[in-house]
Amino acid sequence: MVAGVTQAPVGRPPRGAPAGPARLADIAGQAAVSEATVSRVLNGRAGVAAATRQKVLAALDVLGYERPVRLRQRSAGLVGLVIPELTNPIFPAFAQVIEQMLAGHGYTPVLCTQTPGGATEDELVEQLVERGVTGIVFMSGLHADTSADPGRYVRLAGRGVPFVCINGFNPAVAAPFVSPDDAAATRMAVGHLRDLGHRRVGLAVGPTRFVPVQRKLAGFLAATGLDAHQAREAGLVQHTLFSVEGGQAAAGALLDAGCTGVVCGSDMMALGVVRAIRQRGLRVPEDVSVVGYDDSDLFAFTDPPLTTLRQPVRAMAAAAVDSLLEEVAGNAAHHNEFVFQPELVVRGSTAPPAG
Repeated sequence: MVAGVTQAPVGRPPRGAPAGPARLADIAGQAAVSEATVSRVLNGRAGVAAATRQKVLAALDVLGYERPVRLRQRSAGLVGLVIPELTNPIFPAFAQVIEQMLAGHGYTPVLCTQTPGGATEDELVEQLVERGVTGIVFMSGLHADTSADPGRYVRLAGRGVPFVCINGFNPAVAAPFVSPDDAAATRMAVGHLRDLGHRRVGLAVGPTRFVPVQRKLAGFLAATGLDAHQAREAGLVQHTLFSVEGGQAAAGALLDAGCTGVVCGSDMMALGVVRAIRQRGLRVPEDVSVVGYDDSDLFAFTDPPLTTLRQPVRAMAAAAVDSLLEEVAGNAAHHNEFVFQPELVVRGSTAPPAG
């Protein structure tokens, strides 16, 4: 096993997979088809559309059942998925959907994470290229960092490796990009808080060198009517780490600036903001409202449930996989950015301000 790289072969049941023969009802439910259709696919009968047949086979994989021997096929190739880490739930959420979609097209996904002190993105890419990957999906990688040299991606393309980038556009990189509309997201968040009656709203985001941060800031400034200097002088924008600890640190300054509503660059940051508010003896949302960003499954169950901007994970993942496979097939995908609209999900962490 190469350090930093884990491989998930198509068709092999994961740990804890169901024992015994596959149940038609379970597979039909997962694939959203009839049991009769599942039976025809498993028995190799005609009369099933190729797309439907693929959905049934993908359902087998997702449920952990072995494919019948006659239905197994050799992998169409390895595809690397490079993500920053697994601590933030949004990254595993993307990884799971992308891996399922790649497996549904016959490709074997290879998950690579950049753990602290471990392999860098460049080292992981080198390992993937040495393995002969068919393509690579980059999630929130160095392409989103304006201080990083985009030449690494130019060199990768020169080696004949197709790739697609998620979250963070770079005009110097000739590849398909898939991003949420970060500016629209913060505009929606500020608008929501303003509609509730909040007049002093702050923003907690990551370092300024990242493209998504720059876009979130642009949306915040547009929604508040402030320029960057005014927001900075008023203490309404705090740049920190995309983590619970980062959110906690930013919240102190925002509360000191008199903010009754805080928009966060990630749900993990929002948890830190909530922690800081409570440490001051204040309540969420009675005293301070908090809006997150991402909306992976866990955040509907926080205390209080988190109001957040939901990234359209499945739609973005599908666009990334489709674009990559077009590149692999030799049909050059559009080397521009596909932008997806986030959705405001209102839960219990926002309310009108006290008084």
